[in-house]
Order: sequence, then C-alpha cells, then structure tokens
Amino acid sequence: MLSFSSSKDSGPKQEITISSGTIIRVLLLVLGFLILIAFLRKITYALLLLLVAFFLALALNAPVHWLAKHLPHRKGRERRAVATVISFLLIIIVLGGFVASVTPPIVNQTQNFIKSVPSYVNDVRDKNSAFGKFVRRYHLQSDVQQFSNQLKSRLHDFTGKALSAVATVGESIVALLTVLVLTFLMLVEGPRWIKFGFKLLPDRHEKHALKLANEMYGVVRGYVNGQVILAAIAAALIAPALFILHISYPVALIFVIFLCGLIPFIGHSIGAIIVTIVALFHSPVSALIILLYYILYINIENYVVQPRLQSFTTNMTPLMVFVAVVVGVSFGGIVGGLLAIPVAGCIKVLIVDYINRKNLISEPAVETVGSEADEASVEIKKKPA
Repeated sequence: MLSFSSSKDSGPKQEITISSGTIIRVLLLVLGFLILIAFLRKITYALLLLLVAFFLALALNAPVHWLAKHLPHRKGRERRAVATVISFLLIIIVLGGFVASVTPPIVNQTQNFIKSVPSYVNDVRDKNSAFGKFVRRYHLQSDVQQFSNQLKSRLHDFTGKALSAVATVGESIVALLTVLVLTFLMLVEGPRWIKFGFKLLPDRHEKHALKLANEMYGVVRGYVNGQVILAAIAAALIAPALFILHISYPVALIFVIFLCGLIPFIGHSIGAIIVTIVALFHSPVSALIILLYYILYINIENYVVQPRLQSFTTNMTPLMVFVAVVVGVSFGGIVGGLLAIPVAGCIKVLIVDYINRKNLISEPAVETVGSEADEASVEIKKKPA
C-alpha cells in the first residue's frame, strides 16, 4: 500500500492512499497490453492473409451466389459448394493461363541474354567495334572496368541469391494457396456464419446491423466491379500498341496489364516497367513509344477516370478515393493500396450512420456528385420550422 500526503498552511491535511490490489491490477493491465501488442506483431502476417481472403470472398460472393441460383437439381448448401468449386476452377484456369503465357517469354529472354553475353564482352574488348569506339571517345574505360568488376562479384553470389529468390517464390506460393483455401471456406461457410451472427444480436439491433452489412457489401462489390472494368479498359487500349509495334509475346503482356490494372494507382507503373523491358529486347524505339503511350494512359486513368469511376461505384467522392489509396499504399504497400478503397468506403458507411443516429446534423446528409467535372457537393436539408 502506498500513501501520499500533502498539507497547506491554510487548509487541512490531504492524504491519498493506493491499495496494493490497485497497483497489482494496473501492473497486470500494462503487462497484458504489452503481451497483446507482441502477439499482434507475431500474427500480423496471418491477419493480413485473413483480411485479403475476406475481401476476396466478398468480391466473389456475387458471382458465386448467381451461379448457385442457376444450378439445377441441387439443395441450397450443395449448390453453394458446387458454385464455389466452379468459380475456383475458373480462377485456377485463368491463373494457369497467365503463368503458361508468361513463363516461356521469361525463359527465352533469359536464355537469349546468356547466349549474348560473350558477344557483348567481345564488343567491349574490341576497340574497333562501335561500342569500343564509343567508350574510347567519351573516356569511359574506367566506368566499364568498374561495371565489369561489379558484375563479376555479383555472379559469384549468384547461387546464394538464386536460393533466396526460390525461397521467396516458395513463400509467395504458400501464401497464395493459403488465401485461396481461406477464401473457398469463407464462401462455402460464410452464409451460415452470417446467419448465426445475426441471431446473436438483439431483435431491436438486427435490422440496423443488416442494413449496415448490406451497405458495406455494396461498397466492396462496387469497388471490385470498378477495378475489373478499369483493368479491362487498360488491356483493351494498350493491346493494339503491342501488336502494331510487333512486341514479342503480346498475349502474355495483355495478361500482365490486366492483372497489374487490378491494383489501384500503382499497378500500372509495375505493368509499364514489365512491358517496357520486354519491348526493349525487340527495339529501343518500340520500348520508348510503348513507355510514353503507357505513361499517358496511366496519367489519364489515375487522375481522371479511376477516381470518378470508383467514386460512382463505391459512393465516395474522387478526393476520398485518392486520399484512401495514398494512405493505404504508405501503410501497407501494394496490399494496402488494394484494400484502401473498400476499407475507406466501409468506414465512411459507419461514420455516416453514426452521424445520422446521433442527430449530429439537422437531417441525414444527401450526397450528390455534381455533373460538372470539378464539382462535388453535399446538400443538408433543414427541418421545417
């Protein structure tokens, strides 16, 4: 037990007593909080996989539900399971087609580069070659020698880096399989868990909780639909340039563009790098043209098309969409960018509901997106006097 006392000349003596039980409870509370923080840090990766699987299950729920309704001669639960299996088979076929279309170009380009290395070395050593003359003209001998030494040192470490790369790829495959299994189980068992959760709620809260759940589900579904539309538009608009410039493996690159387009804002930057590198093996001019064309499209989509399309499909303003993606990418990288818009939309649904229930404004806000390109307004109706 601890006691503290204080006294003033003009007042009575004051004493504060803290019991041993209070001290022990505070210490246990602090210790429990530290243990909880350490536990959450340990399971951060698992929680991230669960979150990705949860949003993927929400995105696939609409097609699975539609397919289950149209399957004949099946019971309700069986139809749901069969529809989920069919949907996953389609996903596996698409992913398999992507891998099958991307792997041969990577292998062929790597083999061609390895075969070309001796000729590159001979060109560097030959003083009469075009490259040798260029080096001597601009006095780049020391830079070439330094680059050669760095290349040798990296080749010595190639085995270790290759093993590290294989381990990283293996971890990514395991994570992908984990997410797919979790998504499958959520799609099959999700409706039962949702019904069970609503039964636990008091009757007076059930209708309100169902309303919130439907609104948040609408945000996620709108986000997924909008992102798929954007990715398809990108693939359709960039594909003609690939065929016109005769860039190698255009079908594989279209797959890459579509998948990268599913990542908001930063996805196309990754796609542009991949496409430009492949085009560089064909022709530097082609690589420059496709890079400029891609950059033009990225700027149009990121600053004009995507914020407005996602604001329409998720019922958020373009500014909210842009800020959500910036914050999500800064916190969680690519995964954060993927989840930023639906998470922000769900938070917005909760905030608007709280404001309306607490009557913090005169009447529920009516959000309207102006028809002008630079205008979005929120109108608040006042109660009649």
